[in-house]
Amino acid sequence: PWPKSQHDFDFDFLGLVALADPPRPEVPAALAECRRAGVRVIMMTGDHPATARAIAQQVGLSDRPDVITGAELEALDDAALHERLRHVDLCARLKPEHKLRLVQRLRASGEVVAMTGDGVNDAPALKAADVGIAMGERGTDVAREAAALVLLDDSFARIVAAIRQGRRIDSNIRKAVRFTFAVHIPIIALVLGPTLLQWPAFLLPVHIVLLQLLIDPTCAVVLEAEPEDSGIMDRPPRPVSDSPFAIGPLAYSVLQGLGVAAVLLAGQAWLVAQGWSSAQSRTVVFCTLVLCVMLLILANRDLSRPALLGVAAPNPWLWRMAVAMGLLLAAVLGMAWLRELMGMALAGAEGLWVAAGLLALCMVWLELVRLAGRQLVRNGPPLDAR
Repeated sequence: PWPKSQHDFDFDFLGLVALADPPRPEVPAALAECRRAGVRVIMMTGDHPATARAIAQQVGLSDRPDVITGAELEALDDAALHERLRHVDLCARLKPEHKLRLVQRLRASGEVVAMTGDGVNDAPALKAADVGIAMGERGTDVAREAAALVLLDDSFARIVAAIRQGRRIDSNIRKAVRFTFAVHIPIIALVLGPTLLQWPAFLLPVHIVLLQLLIDPTCAVVLEAEPEDSGIMDRPPRPVSDSPFAIGPLAYSVLQGLGVAAVLLAGQAWLVAQGWSSAQSRTVVFCTLVLCVMLLILANRDLSRPALLGVAAPNPWLWRMAVAMGLLLAAVLGMAWLRELMGMALAGAEGLWVAAGLLALCMVWLELVRLAGRQLVRNGPPLDAR
């Protein structure tokens, strides 16, 4: 028969076996990058407070030694817990309901919460978080089902890489939105302006189609392929309510487009007043408008520097777009049947100088908007601090 107690066995003491699960070597660097990016990391574990504190010191998770336990958490109401969480980064001896409450409290205070876990006890908190992240290698089926994302290699550094990638995507979407609004305003102005002013029609349907063949790939390919901005992980997280379609960014784009439209309409009026034919003036202004598309691409790539300085920044699709624009202008100016189809005529060297002058005025306007409109576009820290 089995003894009633394990102490009734006749044991001989041979020694102790200690098991350790050390942190991965890439974790300290990933946590440091999180701090630079303004991402707060909180440890929630069922282990002993001493274990939690030791691991936190090894990986550099927090300089604050305070630990809140599950028993202490139960004794606090929501207001007291909210205040305590402002000063504590380590939570130990937690049960599943404790983790769930912590996630709910953080979300209630306005935080965007990503929760990582691998066990059944993590499933409620994973489900309640804004983004639940389960471990794919050693995570339980319940944790993977409750999570929104699954890490295939269980590496915390992958989460930081996803944050970096997400910020790059968000930044590129904002660039594309700014460009889209800015580039269509001159087109609209050159269509409606002559009609309202009772001038001859300027932009014909064929012109608009050709412009769209440049604009659509720019939004879908060129600006989406932009590399990440310098210091992208050194800026604080954007507010949840921040949007590419907010008043500030849209006003910035509208100012860009209105200035370009005003320059082109004024150029059209001046050419007509100087006795240029409708076909010649259309050629000069249309070619300038095509070049302004490239100028607006450069102006919206990086708001921290003048447009022309963005030429050197790497983007393989930018040069392909520049070649496409060059081929379009060469075809329009070099093929007589296409010029006739588009209602254009060669304007000679004088027209080239006029186009260069109009383009220079557009460049000056875009630079003025960039310098004056820094507060309109919230795309990270102050532009001169990147």
